[in-house]
Amino acid sequence: MARTESVQRKLKVIRVVTAAYVVPWHLANTLKRLPQDFEVTVVGQGVSVYRDRYPGIRWIDLDLERRAAWFADLKALFALCRIFRTIQPDIVHSIMPKAGLLTAIAGFLCRVPVRMHTFTGQVWATRHGLARDFYYAVDRLINTLNSVCLTDSPSQSAFLYEHGFSHVGKALPVLSKGSLSGVDLQKFRADAQVGEKIRCELHIPSDAVVFLFLGRMNRDKGLLDLAHAFAAVNDARAHLLLAGPDEEDIAAKVRGIARACADRVHCVGFADRPEDYMAAADLFCLPSYREGFGSVVIEAAALGVPAIGTHIPGLLDAIADGYSGVLIRPGDREGLVCIMREALHQPEKYREMGANARNRVEQVFSAEVLYDALKHFYLDRFAKRKAKRAGGD
Repeated sequence: MARTESVQRKLKVIRVVTAAYVVPWHLANTLKRLPQDFEVTVVGQGVSVYRDRYPGIRWIDLDLERRAAWFADLKALFALCRIFRTIQPDIVHSIMPKAGLLTAIAGFLCRVPVRMHTFTGQVWATRHGLARDFYYAVDRLINTLNSVCLTDSPSQSAFLYEHGFSHVGKALPVLSKGSLSGVDLQKFRADAQVGEKIRCELHIPSDAVVFLFLGRMNRDKGLLDLAHAFAAVNDARAHLLLAGPDEEDIAAKVRGIARACADRVHCVGFADRPEDYMAAADLFCLPSYREGFGSVVIEAAALGVPAIGTHIPGLLDAIADGYSGVLIRPGDREGLVCIMREALHQPEKYREMGANARNRVEQVFSAEVLYDALKHFYLDRFAKRKAKRAGGD
């Protein structure tokens, strides 16, 4: 009965993010589909910039600082509570650590029926001492205050379970085989003309081999390792393309490390159309020290671009080692050099991996598969919560 009643009206869902760039990168496929089945609000810093792109959604800007700022965080928490009390959502669902913490607290205080967070990579995994303890405690609090937490990959769930994170005694659930929202196969499809246009704009020869990093640019992404490896390869045919918001002045550090070949390092900043830069690439590079599932990896894969990644939770699921790409140990600069040289001298091997990568995405990681899993998860969790309340819980 609870299930039937829950689908007679659209449930109110609030998605909370810390920064606006998360919207096109990680929520686009979900937001295109959610309004069909739910009443949707997106809350976060500067998110209203996407109002015209995703019709049928309410957008509320909320100042959230990614780094700890106690007064600003307390102010944001009160604002989030006001939003929840005004809208009275059935489900709140957060992503990113700061949004996750504030949403968990506000949702708990406001007694939101279903409170969810998706873990996408743990800050504390690469920290030490008090910093590790602090970030670990934050994630434990998020897991405790929410009704249920998801992860974006089976290996993330296994990693967190080993470190004390569980749901009813089991590893945290995962939607389908992993990923935040899957891949829009219509948007991410090979287009040689677009790739050539990008190369032309950046003065990259058509016969060059382009190694692409796309995402938030910081040390945890292994960009300094990538810069050292690129410099060591020292091949005139190799070009390094970096796209994404630069959080730690990484672009300057990369150019400094690769100064002997700095003319072949291209930094383009935030990419509003990441698929264009993927179309210009031969190999996607993500030598990260910590990572969520790695949505950009499967998006590149959809365009037939294989990946170099690291053997860490999240990427273990996004990259099928030896089939759709190659995995190395975190910090293994020599391994990076070997793979980059191999890509230069054995391009046919990596073209075959690219074809494998595309096939794998079509079978397992399409946006339709992931949205269907999320929709049913929302409905099921709300129905169970309603049944519990009806039973006197």
